[in-house]
Amino acid sequence: MVDEKPNKYERQDSLPIPTYEEAISSRPSSSQSYLGPEEVSHDAERQGLLTRDRARQNNGYEPPTVESARSSVDFLPSSGASSRRSSAEALHREIQQMDMDEPGDANTRLRANRFSKRITSLTHSLSSINLPFRQWLPSGQYLRAKVPSWPQVLRFQLNWIIVGRIFAIFLVVFIIWLFFVSNLFTVRNTRMANMFDPENLRSYILNHLDADNIRHNLQYATKYDHMAGTEGSYSHAIWVETAFHQAGLEHVGLEKFEVYLNNPKIGGRRVAIIHPPELKWFAKIEEELVYPIEFGAQQTPVFHGHSKSGNVTGPLVYANYGSREDFKTLADSGVDLEGSIALVRYYGTQGDRALKVKAAELAGAVGCIIYSDPAEDGFLKGETYPKGRYMPDDGVQRGSVAMSSWVVGDVLSPGYASLPGERRREPVENNPGLVNIPSIPLAWRDAQKLLQALKGHGKKITDTKAIGGVPDVEWWTGDSGSPTVLLMNDQDEREREGIYNVLGKLTGVEQPEKTIVVGNHRDAWCFGGADPGSGTAVLLEVVRIFGELTTAGWRPRRTIEFASWDGEEYNMIGSTEHVENRIEDLRRDAFAYLNVDVAVVGTEFKAQGPIFESALKRVLDRVTDPQDGNRTFLQIWEENKTTMAGLGSGSDYVAFLDLAGTSSIDMGFDGPPFPYHSCYDNFDWMELFGDPGFQYHKALAQIWALLILDMADRPLLPFDMNVYAREVAKYVNDLDKYIRSKAAKSSPAINLSSLKSASNDFVINAKRFEDWGAAWETRVRQSGGYEANTLARQRLAHNTKMADFETKLLDVDGGLPGREQFKHIIFAPQLWDTYGTSYFPGVRDAVEEGEWELAQRQVEKAARILRDAAGMLNT
Repeated sequence: MVDEKPNKYERQDSLPIPTYEEAISSRPSSSQSYLGPEEVSHDAERQGLLTRDRARQNNGYEPPTVESARSSVDFLPSSGASSRRSSAEALHREIQQMDMDEPGDANTRLRANRFSKRITSLTHSLSSINLPFRQWLPSGQYLRAKVPSWPQVLRFQLNWIIVGRIFAIFLVVFIIWLFFVSNLFTVRNTRMANMFDPENLRSYILNHLDADNIRHNLQYATKYDHMAGTEGSYSHAIWVETAFHQAGLEHVGLEKFEVYLNNPKIGGRRVAIIHPPELKWFAKIEEELVYPIEFGAQQTPVFHGHSKSGNVTGPLVYANYGSREDFKTLADSGVDLEGSIALVRYYGTQGDRALKVKAAELAGAVGCIIYSDPAEDGFLKGETYPKGRYMPDDGVQRGSVAMSSWVVGDVLSPGYASLPGERRREPVENNPGLVNIPSIPLAWRDAQKLLQALKGHGKKITDTKAIGGVPDVEWWTGDSGSPTVLLMNDQDEREREGIYNVLGKLTGVEQPEKTIVVGNHRDAWCFGGADPGSGTAVLLEVVRIFGELTTAGWRPRRTIEFASWDGEEYNMIGSTEHVENRIEDLRRDAFAYLNVDVAVVGTEFKAQGPIFESALKRVLDRVTDPQDGNRTFLQIWEENKTTMAGLGSGSDYVAFLDLAGTSSIDMGFDGPPFPYHSCYDNFDWMELFGDPGFQYHKALAQIWALLILDMADRPLLPFDMNVYAREVAKYVNDLDKYIRSKAAKSSPAINLSSLKSASNDFVINAKRFEDWGAAWETRVRQSGGYEANTLARQRLAHNTKMADFETKLLDVDGGLPGREQFKHIIFAPQLWDTYGTSYFPGVRDAVEEGEWELAQRQVEKAARILRDAAGMLNT
C-alpha cells in the first residue's frame, strides 16, 4: 500500500507568494534597513539636481607655511569651520548634482538611461527563466526554517538530499558568476574607471579653481629668495611637500640628488677700470634693496651660475650681442680680441648667455661681461619698475652659463643620476658643460661707464643693429689699446650640493603603471615672482583641486605624477636627474609630460608641443578670456592663426622629451619683457603689472587642470598623430630650406629624399592609426556606451602604441654626435642655438660646421628611425 505521507517538497500554503511588483522591485521593503546614513535614493538625487544652490568659494585662504600649513581643502564651499570637509560623500554629491548645459550632456544621460533599462530588462529576464531544476530548489523561508542551529549541527547526520540541494545552490551561483561577473562574457562600460560624469568633472574644475588661492600661494612663495642649494630652496621644498600631503596625494616625498653648484664668495666679485688712472672706477654690481632691510627679505648676489672662477684683466672690447658672427665681424674689421675682456648685451642674435661666454672664449677673450640694455627690456620699452613693468637702471639679469645645449642636468654626471653616494663623477676642468673663462652680469647703470670709456678706441660703430640703448654713449668697438678692465669672479664651488625635488601621485585605476607627469620648477634666482613663482602658485592650486576630486571618490584611469623640480635655473638639474634615474621606466610607461615654467607675464597664451594640439584646442574652447568673457581662448587662438611650434630647450621638458622620449608640452601666458632673473621679479611686480587680480593665473590653472584630466582620464589617449605627421612634413621642408641657405656653390648636395619618403610614410600610417580610433568611438557609440573586453584590450594597446611613438624617435644606442646625451632625432637644442626651435638637430649641426658627409649620414639615420617608428603604429 502506498504511504500517504504528505510530499515535503510541495509548496506549502503558509508560504506567501510575492506580488509581481514585489518580485521585480530593485530594493524591496525588507532591504531598506541596509541604507547607509549618507545613501540617498535616485529620486532624492534627481530632486537635488533641481534644487541645489551652488556654494561659493571662501576667499579667506592663507597659503600653507613650513611652520603651520592649513589644510588644502579648508576653503571648499562645503567645508565646516572645524573640519577638513563635512564629508567625502557631500563632495561626491556636489560633483554629481552639478547642472550641466554642455552640448553632449543629453547623450550622456541617454546612455545612462539605456544602461538602467538594460539592467532592469536583465532583472526581468532572470526572474522569468525556468531552469530545469528550479522546482526542486527550496524556498528561502523553507531554508530559514530548516537550517539547523549550532547544537543541531553537532548532532548532524549525513543527508545526501541536503548535500544535493547545497550543490544545486552553488551551481546556480556559479552560472550567474560565469555569465555576469567573469571576464568570459562580460561587456565593459567605457566610463568604468570611475562613477563620475566627465562633464561634471570638467565643470567642477572650471568653477572651483580660485584666483585668491593662487595669489596667496605666490605671496608665500616670494617671501624670501630660494636659489637652488640654499636654505630658502629647501624650506620651499618642505612647504610644497606639506601642500601635496594636504591635498591627499600618494607617495609624497622629497627626492634628493647631490650635484655641482656654485655661489659667490663674500667680496669675491669685482669689475673695475684699473688703467689709465684718470678713468679708474668700480662697478656697484649689486641691485638696490627691493625691500627695506627690516622686512628680512634677503636678496641673492648678482652672479652667473656655473661661471668660471678667476681674476682676469685685459683691454675692453664691445661685441654687440656676443654671437659668433659678432666676434667674427670684429676680427674681420681688424679688432684684436686676444686677451680682452668682452662686453656684450643680453638677447639679440645669441639668446643663450652661456653661448655668449663660449663665443668670447673661442674668440680669444679672457673674460666676459653681459649687461642688460634698456633697448631690450628697459626704459626705451616703457616705464620701469616701480612705475612700470620694465627693468630699472640697476636691474640685473642673473642666470646660468652652463652649456645646456651640450650637457643638460648635473654637468658632472651626464647620462646618469647624481644620487647620494654615486661615485662616478666627471672632472670640473675642461668639462664640456662648463665655460672656461669667468663672466659676470651687470646693470646698464654700470655698463654705461664701461661703454663711455671706449670712446676713441677701435672702430666707431655705424651699424644701428649693433648700437644699444644706453644713454650718453658714443659707440665704439674698442681694441687692444682700450682701457684695462679687471674682472674678478671668485666662486665657492661645491661638487655635491643637495637639491630636492618634491613628488606626489594619484594612482590610476585602469592602467596604474602608465603615467601623466605634471611639473614646474621651484628654485629662483631671487624672489621669483613670475619665474617660477607664478607656475608654482598655479601648480599648488591644480594639485588642490585634484585632491578634492579624489576626496569625493574619483580616480584617474592613468596615474598622475606631480613634481616640483629643484635646480632648474642652473641647468634643468632636478628634472634631468629624475629622468636619468628612471629612464627605462619613463621610456616604457610615461605617456605625457605637461610643463609650466613661467605661468603668467602677460595675456597672450602660448604653447609648444604639436602632438597635443587637438586636446589643447578642446580645452581652450572651454576657458574664456578674463578681459573678454564673450570669447574663449580657442576663438582668440584661431583669430590670431596661432600654431603650436615644436619644443626647443630652456625648461624641464628637455630631459623628458630629448632623453626619455616622453611627449611633452610647455605652456603659459606671455607678454612684453619683465625684470627677468632680477630681484624686481617679485610679488609686487606681479600684483601691479604682471596679472592684477590673478585672473590669468586662474585661466592657466583651468587650462592645465583640464588638459591633465583629458590626458589621464579619456579612454583614448587624446594625442593627434595626424597633426604630428603634418608638422613633421613641415619640419622636413624647413630643413631643406635651411640646408640650401647654408650651402655654398662648391658644397656637396644633401639628398633628403629618404627623409621625405619617411615623412610621407608617417602621414599614411598616422591616418590609418587615427582611423582605428574613430572606428572605436563609432562601435562604442553604437553599442550604447559599452565596450567589450576584447575591444578594451585593443584600445589599451592602441594607447600604448600612440605613446611609444615618441620613444621610438630616440636614437637610443647613439645620440647626437658629440652630444650623445641627447637622443631625439627631431627635437633637441641645436649646438649653437639653445632656446630656438630647431628640427633634426643632428643634420643642422653638421651643416653648420660644414661636415657634409656627416650631415648625409644623419639624414639617413633620421629617415630610418622615423620610418620604423611610423610603421610600428599599425603592427
